[in-house]
Amino acid sequence: MIYADNAATTKMSPLAMETMMHVLRESYGNPSALYTIGREAKKILDNARRDIAAVIHAAPGEIYFTSGGSEADNQAIRSAALLGARKGKKHLVSTAFEHHAILHTLEKLGREGFEVTLLDIHENGLVSAEQVAEAIREDTALVTVMAANNEIGTLQPIREIGRICREKGVVFHTDAVQALGHIPVDVQMDNIDMLSASAHKFHGPKGTGFLFVREGLDLLNLIEGGAQEKGKRAGTENTAGIASMAAALTEASLKIEETAADLSAKRDRLIRGLSEIPHSALNGDAEKRLPGNVNFCFEGVEGEMMILLLDKKGIQASSGSACTSGSLDPSHVLLAIGRDHDTARGSLRLTLSEDITMEEIEYLIGSVKETVEYLRSFSPTWKDLISGRTPFVL
Repeated sequence: MIYADNAATTKMSPLAMETMMHVLRESYGNPSALYTIGREAKKILDNARRDIAAVIHAAPGEIYFTSGGSEADNQAIRSAALLGARKGKKHLVSTAFEHHAILHTLEKLGREGFEVTLLDIHENGLVSAEQVAEAIREDTALVTVMAANNEIGTLQPIREIGRICREKGVVFHTDAVQALGHIPVDVQMDNIDMLSASAHKFHGPKGTGFLFVREGLDLLNLIEGGAQEKGKRAGTENTAGIASMAAALTEASLKIEETAADLSAKRDRLIRGLSEIPHSALNGDAEKRLPGNVNFCFEGVEGEMMILLLDKKGIQASSGSACTSGSLDPSHVLLAIGRDHDTARGSLRLTLSEDITMEEIEYLIGSVKETVEYLRSFSPTWKDLISGRTPFVL
């Protein structure tokens, strides 16, 4: 089996798994308890907070543990928005191809009286810092732009965006769920005020994440009930998951350049191979993208059928975000970069991990070529295209 859906979730690393099992067996006490095993659990949390902070160049006190990226996104955006409203600032800026944890939260805030500006995305899957600068107003409370897109993998200029926000006194949040552990992230150099992350995207466990909040920014509670996380996130901490997350992130950060170089070479070979398929197109910039992300559209093909047929060949892939699987609507990300509805439905996302071999890359290329050719052989849409009744787009 070739697992090529690492943007949806990654396999836990042996170190992350070992760390988690050790804490579950040996340090299962409640971190809020005063007795020995509780104090041991509290020390594990403190160490994890310190280790995670070190990776992104934050202070330990700026790290808040959550259940994952979606919770962190929600808490960051609602906090910045509602605190901004207290100062008469009710304008929020984001992009049209954010994760739905962002877009749905902004949508809800829009119904609560906030004004939301969603920036258009260029055809190459990038938003510019200049667009952000032009969108910021006197009443702007928040700018939120993802570090790397979860579907097409394009890397946004967050350092420049953060600098503009800092100069204009606007809170800058980035959803770094896809980026962290795969590219360097430095909250100081990148001028980030809030950052969301999720462990299962960098070989940690599901159900565990964190939110970085720069010291001096207030944070509103999403969950009430206890004094955990400095009173900002109630509920007994998932000590084993948090320790595992810290181990996975530290491990990934130590080999990030080596892994990125290796994956980029394999990614580029995959892109070259799939580009040989007639009437196909890479989605997003060829260079400003995550090391392991490849996303293509193929005319005359339905993405869902492609996924099922590739599965029979032992290839696990996707046609877009795992959070929208089962939806009949085309990807909002692909529509945002200008793909039409029919073309967007013929998308394939292959996201690689460091254990994939070049031989498996060649198998991927051959399998996708065969599958596209097979699906086109009985596709009414393809027949209309090659007969000239419908013009080609790609």
